[in-house]
Amino acid sequence: MIENTTAIAVAMGLYMAVCLLLGFIAWKRTHNLSDYILGGRSLNSWVTAFSAQATDMSGWLLMGLPGLAYVAGYDAFWMVLGLAAGTYLNWRFVAAPLRMRTEQLNNSLTLPDYFEHRFNDKSRLLRTLSALFILVFFAFYASSGFVAAGKLFEALFGLPYAQAMFWGSAVMLAYTFFGGFLAVSWSDVLQGSLMFVALVLVALMGLSLTGGLGDMLAAVEARDPALLDPFVGTGGTALGWVGIASLLAWGLGYAGQPHILARFMAARSVGHIHTARRVAMTWTVIVMLAAVLIGLAGLLLVDPPLGDVDSEKVFIFMATQLFHPAIAGICLAGILAAIMSTAAAQLLVSSSAFAQDLYKGLFRPNAGERELLWTGRAAVLGIAAIAFVLGLDPDSKVLSLVAWAWAGFGAAFGPAIILSLYWPRMTRDGALAGIVVGGLTVILWKQGSGGIFELYELVPGFVFSWMAIWIVSLMARGEKAHP
Repeated sequence: MIENTTAIAVAMGLYMAVCLLLGFIAWKRTHNLSDYILGGRSLNSWVTAFSAQATDMSGWLLMGLPGLAYVAGYDAFWMVLGLAAGTYLNWRFVAAPLRMRTEQLNNSLTLPDYFEHRFNDKSRLLRTLSALFILVFFAFYASSGFVAAGKLFEALFGLPYAQAMFWGSAVMLAYTFFGGFLAVSWSDVLQGSLMFVALVLVALMGLSLTGGLGDMLAAVEARDPALLDPFVGTGGTALGWVGIASLLAWGLGYAGQPHILARFMAARSVGHIHTARRVAMTWTVIVMLAAVLIGLAGLLLVDPPLGDVDSEKVFIFMATQLFHPAIAGICLAGILAAIMSTAAAQLLVSSSAFAQDLYKGLFRPNAGERELLWTGRAAVLGIAAIAFVLGLDPDSKVLSLVAWAWAGFGAAFGPAIILSLYWPRMTRDGALAGIVVGGLTVILWKQGSGGIFELYELVPGFVFSWMAIWIVSLMARGEKAHP
C-alpha cells in the first residue's frame, strides 16, 4: 500500500463525482435506444476525437505500455509506430465513409446493423454472428479494464484484489448504466484531457530528475545496453521478424474495433471528422511517446525495482514517489480515466449488440423504445458481471488481455469493414466467411506454441479473413479467383 493516500483519494473522488454528474445530465437527455447507444449522432469534432482516442487507449496506455518499456526498452517503439500508423489510416480511410454509409443504410446504429443492411441479409445470420463475436471478445476486453482498476486500487489502498477491482469499476458502471453513449462520450473529453496531462506531467518530471533525455538514455544503456536496441527483445534474445511484425501489427486492428468505430458513426457530420482526425493524431502521438519515456525513466527512479508481474504499476509508483499526494491523485485519476473511458464504451457496444441485434433482431422485433432502453441497461450489468469473473486472477496482465481481444476484433471485422466500404463486389457470403475465419483464426492460433505461432494472432487472422472475403465473394459471382 502506498503512503499518504488521503489526498490521492480526495482527488480521485472529485473526479469520479464529476463523471457521475455527467451521467446524471446524460440520463435526462436519453429517451430511446438510439440516444443510449449512439447519442443521436450529435458529437462535434473535439468530442469525436477525444472520445475515439480515450476509448481506444484504455488502461494499457498508462499501465501496459509503460510496463512494456520498463521491461523491454526500445522494443515498445515498434508498437507505438504500428499504433500511430493504424490510428491515422483508420481516421483517413474508414471514419468518414463509415459515418456516411451507416446513416444512408437505414440509419444503422451498430456494426451488425450496418452489415445486415449493407448486404441486404434477410436471414439475420450476419447480424447474429457479428453480435455474438462482439459479446465474446468484449467480455475479455472489458475484463482488462477491471484488472487495471483492481491493480490501481490494490496498490493505492491495500485492498484485496477482488474488492479493489469491484470498487475501481463501480463508478464507471453507474454512469454507463444511466447515461449511456452521451455520458460516456462527454466524460471521454474529461478523461482524454486528464490522461494527456497525467502522462506528460509524469514524463517531464521523470526526464527532469534523470538529467534530461540524453543523460537518461545514457544511464539506461549503462544498466542494460539491450534496452536501447530495438532489435533485441527481453532477456537479451534477438527480437526477430516475428517479434517486430507482432508489435507493428497492432495497427492492423483499428478498422475492426466496434467501440472506436461507434465514435465515427456518432459524429455530427462527415465534415466534423476531418478536424477530429488532426486533434486525435496530435493527442495520440504525444501520449504514447510520454508513456514510453515513463517506462524508461522508471528504470532509474522507482525504488525498489519492480518485478515482471508488477512492471505495469511503474506509472503508479512514479506518480506517488515523485509528486505531492494531491498532484499524484490527479495523475492516478488519469489511470482511472483511461480504464473507465474504454471499459464503459465496451460495455455500451456490448449492450447494443445484445439489445439491438439479438433481443430486438431475433426475439422481440416489435419491442418498444423503453423496453429496448432498459434491456440495453440490463445487458451492461450482465456483461460487466462476466467481465468481472474473467478478471479475478490477480496475475492477469492488462496488455495480454487487451492484445487478444484487439486481435479478435481486428481480424473478425477489420477486413470486412474496409472491403465493404471500398469493394462493391463483396457479397454477404464473403462477409460471413471473413468474420468467421478471422475470429476463429485468432482463437485457434492462440492455442499453438513456438515457431510461427509466436507471431501475434492478429496477423494471420487479418490475412486469412481478407482472403476468405475475396475468394468467397468472387466464387459467389461465378468467377474464378486468381492470386
